[in-house]
Amino acid sequence: MATKSAETKRAAKPFAHVLIVEDDTILAMSLEDAFRNSGTRDVTICPTMKATMQALHDGPRPDAIILDVHLADRDDGWAIAELVSLLGAKPPKIAFSTGSPEDIPSEIAAMGPVFEKPYDPDVLVEKLTASRRLGPLAELRR
Repeated sequence: MATKSAETKRAAKPFAHVLIVEDDTILAMSLEDAFRNSGTRDVTICPTMKATMQALHDGPRPDAIILDVHLADRDDGWAIAELVSLLGAKPPKIAFSTGSPEDIPSEIAAMGPVFEKPYDPDVLVEKLTASRRLGPLAELRR
């Protein structure tokens, strides 16, 4: 009998590109590993707001963005979430990463799940990919 986690991984559609906005290098690399293990092809890590804005401008459009709420160069990481929500009819999925979830305004927290540090990067990936299940025809081709 397969575990729930294995079933979720098997039935979830991987992201093509994920943007990780995180100034904790160890956590950023752990998230990158978790996304790559789930099948994500391209992961970009940005440790600052400036690097994030550059990546959003120059890089491929992300399918998902993990946002550290308190970056070293800014204390309002959710501003990126507000910007991303304006990217058209199908904006990227957003997850917030923070040691202070109470600091996130409620209207911003409603944009995606909030993960309080420390957390398991695999759980974050599983939660974000859970709603990206493959359709019935894609499942038949597997």
